[in-house]
Amino acid sequence: MLQLTEDLAATFARIALGHVGREYPNKLDQVLNGESELAGPRALHPVFYGSFDWHSSVHSHWLLARVLRRFPAGPQAPAIHAWLDQALTDEQVSGELAYLARPGAGGFERPYGWAWLLMLQAELEAHETAAGLRWATALRPLARAFEARFLGWLPKATYPVRVGTHGSSAFAVALAWRYAPHAADPGFGPTLAAAARRWFEADADARPFEPSGADFLSPTLMEAECLRLVSPADAFSAWFARFLPRLADGEPAQLFTPPTVSDRADGQIAHLDGLSLSRAWCWRHLSEAAPAAFRPRLEAAAETHLAAALPHLADHYMGEHWLASFALLALK
Repeated sequence: MLQLTEDLAATFARIALGHVGREYPNKLDQVLNGESELAGPRALHPVFYGSFDWHSSVHSHWLLARVLRRFPAGPQAPAIHAWLDQALTDEQVSGELAYLARPGAGGFERPYGWAWLLMLQAELEAHETAAGLRWATALRPLARAFEARFLGWLPKATYPVRVGTHGSSAFAVALAWRYAPHAADPGFGPTLAAAARRWFEADADARPFEPSGADFLSPTLMEAECLRLVSPADAFSAWFARFLPRLADGEPAQLFTPPTVSDRADGQIAHLDGLSLSRAWCWRHLSEAAPAAFRPRLEAAAETHLAAALPHLADHYMGEHWLASFALLALK
């Protein structure tokens, strides 16, 4: 199986470094309460102003932090260190917190951006260098703010959002789960787990309608990966057998077939490369929890999806500003 090498990691980091400081083009996500709130991306978001949109900037910073931790002597390490050092400061994080305090910003980036911010914080907490500790400390107040938003939202989220795009409840829980050991509230992890089980444990014999024309996540596999994370191994194995009972026969077939990407300059169609990468991520993890007889098929599906998308990470800015993060998710 394809693994993360120093060369691949350096390629991912080079791509991310090319856009984390690129302010335009930019797609803002905001509710305006008046003309006084009109401003450019960098004024609104002192840390996460680049990479086309806020959440892509967040997960591009995650990519940089992860590559630096995995390959601290890699060729991109000095540039990553310099970037994170100027980006993750108390003053600039305060600017991000000020944006969250605006009237009308309560739903800003829910849940996708929330989850990626917590994923970034979890990665920084894993750094053991003085610089990593400094960055984690600077960003922690913002992570605590999103932790609190999750805790306020999940108990009233009666129904999951079962989509292959930013609203995915399963994807948000799966990312936020990585942050749970670092949460201020010891109930954070149990709250995530309770929501996932409430939403998904009764599901069985999935008949997926995917891909849609804008998916970058598999609603089916993402649900399974979410429950894998929050469930005891035996309970998950029993659920997984009920949820996808025909895996041994390569069914549902559409989950094993990479999507066709007809126009990588179209931002929505370009999402489909992300679907290949996120499916590869899910298949790799799910193969480890599947019966041994199924594993070669699931591992092969992961490789097939990786091969379909990896050559296209920087074909056009509509994919370049985010796809490398999903490639990194898919590789160990």
